[in-house]
Amino acid sequence: MATTKAREDVKNDLKTLKEDLKTVVREEKENLKAKASETEGAVRAKADEARERARGYYEQARVRSREYYDDAAERFDEAQRYVTERVQERPVQSTAIALGVGVVIGLLLGGRRR
Repeated sequence: MATTKAREDVKNDLKTLKEDLKTVVREEKENLKAKASETEGAVRAKADEARERARGYYEQARVRSREYYDDAAERFDEAQRYVTERVQERPVQSTAIALGVGVVIGLLLGGRRR
């Protein structure tokens, strides 16, 4: 009878151990879920921060590029006015220069074809 009692005690101990293990596993599972949720929140916050920083960089680049474009357009208009004024002041000389440049370009391009 002592062995039956010992067997029952071992069975009860194993049953208790099994229940304890289930409880520990359940608790650890909940802890892991909580940590995963915290980590996900932290990652989302960092991603949002990086997105905002990228938007700021984009906005700065957009403003700078617009300034450069406006400056280049202004310089181009100024150069165009200058050339127009010089051509109007000396139309014959301008025509002769244009003709000379055309001939030189024609000779350079024609020389390559031979």
